[in-house]
Amino acid sequence: MPKILLVEDNEMNRDMLSRRLERRGYQVVIAVDGAEGLTMATSENPDLILMDMSLPVMNGWDATRQLKSQEGTRAIPVIALTAHAMASDREKALEAGCDDYDTKPIELPRLLSKIEALLAARSGDSPA
Repeated sequence: MPKILLVEDNEMNRDMLSRRLERRGYQVVIAVDGAEGLTMATSENPDLILMDMSLPVMNGWDATRQLKSQEGTRAIPVIALTAHAMASDREKALEAGCDDYDTKPIELPRLLSKIEALLAARSGDSPA
C-alpha cells in the first residue's frame, strides 16, 4: 500500500482528499504546515508527497526546496497543490523541485493519474 504524505493546512481539503485517497488503497499521513511536512517526510518515508504551496510556518515552495536538497528525501516525488493556475505558478513549482503540479479545486481522476505515474516511475514500472 503506497504511503502518501498530504501537507495541507485547510481542514476541509485535508479531510476530503485523505478520505478519497484512502478509499483507493493509499495510506495517508497528514502534516498541517511546511515545517511539519519536512519532519514527517523524514520520519514517515512516504512514497509520494502532495504539497499545498500556501502553508503557514513554512510555505510549500520552501519546504519542497529543503526536501529536494536533503539526501534522505530528495527522491520522494512531490506534487504541488495550489489554487494558483497561472503558467508561471507551474514553472515556479517545478523550479522549487516539485515533480508535478495540480490545481485546486482538486479533480480526483486527474490527480490520481499524476500520482500513479510518479509512483510507477519511482518503482521503475510503467503506469497501468
